Amino acid sequence: MKKLILAYSGGLDTSYCAKYLSKEKEFEVHAVSVNTGGFSSEEIKTIEEKALQLGATSYTSIDAVQTFYKKVVKYLIFGNILKNNTYPLSVSAERIVQAIEIVNYAKKVGAKYIAHGSTGAGNDQVRFDMIFQIIAPEIEIITPIRDNKLAREEEIEYLKENGVDYPWEKAKYSINRGLWGTSVGGDETLTSDKPLPDSAYPSQLQQKEPSEVILTFQQGELIAINGQKDNPVANIEKLEVMASKYAIGRDIHVGDTIIGIKGRVGFEAAAALIIIKAHHLLEKHTLSKWQQYQKEQQGNFYGMLLHEGNYLDPVMRNIEAFLTDTQKTVSGDVFVGLYPFQFRLNGISSKHDLMNASFGSYGEMNKGWSADEAKGFIKILSNPGKIYNHVNS
Repeated sequence: MKKLILAYSGGLDTSYCAKYLSKEKEFEVHAVSVNTGGFSSEEIKTIEEKALQLGATSYTSIDAVQTFYKKVVKYLIFGNILKNNTYPLSVSAERIVQAIEIVNYAKKVGAKYIAHGSTGAGNDQVRFDMIFQIIAPEIEIITPIRDNKLAREEEIEYLKENGVDYPWEKAKYSINRGLWGTSVGGDETLTSDKPLPDSAYPSQLQQKEPSEVILTFQQGELIAINGQKDNPVANIEKLEVMASKYAIGRDIHVGDTIIGIKGRVGFEAAAALIIIKAHHLLEKHTLSKWQQYQKEQQGNFYGMLLHEGNYLDPVMRNIEAFLTDTQKTVSGDVFVGLYPFQFRLNGISSKHDLMNASFGSYGEMNKGWSADEAKGFIKILSNPGKIYNHVNS
C-alpha cells in the first residue's frame, strides 16, 4: 500500500481525511499529531483511539513543546513580537513547528505522501505546504478538504455512512490551545462590530484580590518566578495558570491573511502578553536607544515572515542571531501587578539598568556636564534646522 503521513488533530476535517484516504484512496495512513502545548496525556490517548478506529494503520504523538520554545517562542520574546501590536502569534507560530516535525517524520519512515486537513480559504494551507515543499519536495501533498471544496455537512454525512457517528455538532466557539496562547473563533469574529462574550474565553475570572509576581530574566529568557527557578517552558505554564485566574490576556486580533483577505480572531494569552511586556520594559532600561530601534524593526519583520510561513528562509536565522546578540544585558527582575482583567508593570531591578543616577536624573540635576556644555551641544544640534529655515524662509 502507499504509505501516507496524515497531520492529525482528531477534529472533523482530519477525521474525514483518515477515513477517506484509507478507504477510498487505499493509502496506508499513519496519523501523526504534534503537541506544542495544547494536549494533555488523556487527550492524546483519545486522539489515538479515534485515529485507529477511523482506519489509520498507526498513530504517533510527537512532543514538541520544548522544540517550539527553542525554535520559535524564545525569539518571539526576544523580539517583543505582537502582530499588529496586538497578537502574540499564538497559533500561527505553532503551525510552523508542527509542519516541520510532521514532514521530518515522513522522511524518517520513508513515506511518499503527506496529507493535512486544511481548507482552501485559510493561512494553514500555506504554512503546511510551504514547509513540506521546501524540506521534502519529493513527497506528494494530499489535501481532500481543499481539493474537493467540502462543506462540514458533507464530511459528517460521509463519516456517518461509513459507521463513524461521533458527536460532530459544531461547537459555538472553536478553541485552539497551545503553549503561547489560545485562539477563540465564533460567529462574532466573522463580523467587524461584535465582541466575544466573556463566556467564550476558556478562562473565567476566579481571583479578584490583586497580587504581585516577580519575573526574573537572564539574557532575555524567563528563568524564575517569585524567586523559584525552572526552565522557561515550565515558567510560561506556571505564569499562565496564575494570570488566567484573573482573566488576563483577552483581546481580538484583526489582520491580513496570507491569501489577501482580512481576518478576525479572539485570543487569550495571559502569559505571553505579560512576558512580552515585562521583557520589553526590562529592555527599555538595559538597551541603548539604537538597539531598541533596530530590534523593533527586525522583530516586526521576523513576526511577519513567521506568520506567513517563511520560517525556513535563511534571513530568519540572521534575524535570530541579531535578536540573541541584543540580549546580553537583558537580565534582572520585573515586578508585575495582577488584577482582574489586567496587569501592570510596576518596575524593574537590574545591575544593567542604564538609569544611572551618577550621570544625572531626568528633569532634575545635571551631574555629568556643565551648563555651558549643554548650551553648546544644543546650539550645534540646532544647526540643520537653522540652515533649512534660513535657505527656505
